[in-house]
Amino acid sequence: MNHSIQKVAAKALAQEMRMEILANNLANTNTIGFKQDRTAFVIPDMQNENARGAENIRPSRGYGQFYARTDFSTGQLKFTGNKLDLALEGKGFFCVQTPDGIRYTRQGNFVLSQEGVMLTQDGFPVLGRGDRIAVEGSDIAIDRDGSVFVDGNEVDRLRLVDFSQPYALKKVNNTMFAANDPSVAGDTAEDVSVCQGFIELSNVDSVRMIVEMIETVRGYESYQKVMQYMDEAVVKTVNEVGRVA
Repeated sequence: MNHSIQKVAAKALAQEMRMEILANNLANTNTIGFKQDRTAFVIPDMQNENARGAENIRPSRGYGQFYARTDFSTGQLKFTGNKLDLALEGKGFFCVQTPDGIRYTRQGNFVLSQEGVMLTQDGFPVLGRGDRIAVEGSDIAIDRDGSVFVDGNEVDRLRLVDFSQPYALKKVNNTMFAANDPSVAGDTAEDVSVCQGFIELSNVDSVRMIVEMIETVRGYESYQKVMQYMDEAVVKTVNEVGRVA
C-alpha cells in the first residue's frame, strides 16, 4: 500500500475509534454515576501532560497515538428522597466487592438484599469499615461522613477512598473502576461528603457529544475522499506511464 494512503487510513481509523467512544458517552447520558471519556491525539516524541494517566492508548500510524481518558468531574446531584440513594459531593469513590476484587464507583443508587446487605444494582456488596454493610432495621440514616445508622444505632461506615491524581484507574464497565496497579487500594477520602436521598447524574453533555459526533463523521468522510483521490492519482499515473512505455 502507498505510504501516504497508509497514513491517511490511520487517521480515518482514529476517527472510527473516537466515534465509538462518543457513541458510548451519548448512550450513557442517563446512567447514574457515569463518567464520560474524552479523546485526544499525542504527537510522537512530544511531552504531553494530558496523556498521563490515560487509558486505552491505541497506536495510530502516521498520527502519533490516539487515547481516551476518563473525565472524573462531578455530575449534577438530583434529589430522589430514597434513603438508599447516595451521592458523593467532592472527590472519592464507594468501594464495592466483586468476584474480580474491589472496584470503585460513584453510582450510589443502592438496594438491600433479602438478608439486609447493601448492594449495587448489579448485586455486588457495598463495603464498610471491614466487610459488606449489613442493615437490620427499618429506619436507615447515613451521615455526611458515611456513618450508617439503623434505628438510631451506628452499625457501620461506608468505605470511601480516593487516589492521587491523575487517577491511575481503568474502567471495567460503564460505572466501575479498577486500579491499574492491583496492589494500590487508595487512601481514605477526606474532602468528600455523602448526600443521602440524592444520586449523581452522568457528567455527559449530550449536546456537545452530538456536535463532536458530527465533527467526527465529517472528518472521517474527508479522509475517505483523500484516499479516493490518491488512489485515482496512482491509477492514472500507472496508466499514463504504461502508455508512454
